[in-house]
Amino acid sequence: MTTGLNHGYGGVKVNKKLNVKGFCTDLAYDLVGSVLYAAGIVCFVNPANMAPGGMSGVAILLNYLWGLPIGTMTIVLNIPLLILSYIFLGKSLTWKTVKSLVISSLMVDLVMARYAPIYAGDRMIGGVFGGVLMGAGLAIIFLRGSTTGGTDIISFLVKKWYPHVPIGRMIMVVDCIIIGVSVLVFGNLESALYGLISLYCCSMVIDSIIYGLDKGSMVMVVSEKNNEIAAQIMDELERGVTLLKGQGAYTGTDRDVLMCAVRKQQFARVRAIIYEKDPNAFVIVSETSEVLGEGFKQVSGS
Repeated sequence: MTTGLNHGYGGVKVNKKLNVKGFCTDLAYDLVGSVLYAAGIVCFVNPANMAPGGMSGVAILLNYLWGLPIGTMTIVLNIPLLILSYIFLGKSLTWKTVKSLVISSLMVDLVMARYAPIYAGDRMIGGVFGGVLMGAGLAIIFLRGSTTGGTDIISFLVKKWYPHVPIGRMIMVVDCIIIGVSVLVFGNLESALYGLISLYCCSMVIDSIIYGLDKGSMVMVVSEKNNEIAAQIMDELERGVTLLKGQGAYTGTDRDVLMCAVRKQQFARVRAIIYEKDPNAFVIVSETSEVLGEGFKQVSGS
C-alpha cells in the first residue's frame, strides 16, 4: 500500500514538473513569436497603410480611422470568437489562444508601439518585410499548438460544423473582403495590392516554418522493370525504395508498384532513370509538403 501511494505521488510530481516545463516552453514561444509578429505590424505594415486580412487587419483599419490601439482592438474583436471557441472547441484550445492573443496584443501596444523604430520607406519593402515577420511570428506560436484567434478560430469552428467546406478558400475570401475594405478606408487601390503581397509573404513563411523547407516528391511507378529502376535509384541516389503489391483491375495481373520519396533537386534524375529503363512506364508524381525520416528531416514531436 505504501509503495503504491508513494508511486502515485511521484507520478503527480512528475506530471506537475512536465506541466510547468510545457507552460514555460509555450510562454517562451509566445514571447518570441509575439515580438516578430508585433514588429511586422507596427514597424512595417501599419505605417504603409495596408491591412493584410485577419482581425489584426480590421484593427489596423480602426486604428487608421479613429486612432484606436491595434492590440487592444484585436482582443476586443476576438471576444465573440473566444466565447464560441470555449463553448464548442473546449477549454484547452481557448485558454491557449487567450494567452497567445493577450501576449501578442500587449507586445503590439505596450512595447513595439512605444519603442520600435518605424519604417517609412518604400511600401513594397514594408509589405514584404511586414508579411515575413508576421508569418514567422505566427508560425512560432502555431508550433506549440496555439493560435492568435481571428480566422484561426473561425477555421476550427467551420471544420467542426461543416467538414465539407473548404476552409482555406473561406479564410481567403474573408481576408480578401478585409483587404477590399482597406481600399475604401485608405482611399487608394495600392493599399489592397500591397496588402495582398504582405498576406502572401505571411502565408508562405508560415508554411515554410510549419511544414519545413525539406519538401520533396513522391514517385510511384508501374513498370515491368521496377527491380532495375529501384536498384539504380538506390545505388545512384541512395534513396530508399518500396515495392508495393498491386493488381491490375482490368487484366487481373499481379505486379509491383514502386514507391520512392526524393528531394526536389533529385527528381529530374529519377525521371531520367525511369525513362532509360522503361520508356513505357506509368509514373505518378505527387508533391509533398514535407518528408520525414531517414535521409530527410528527423521525425520530431515539436
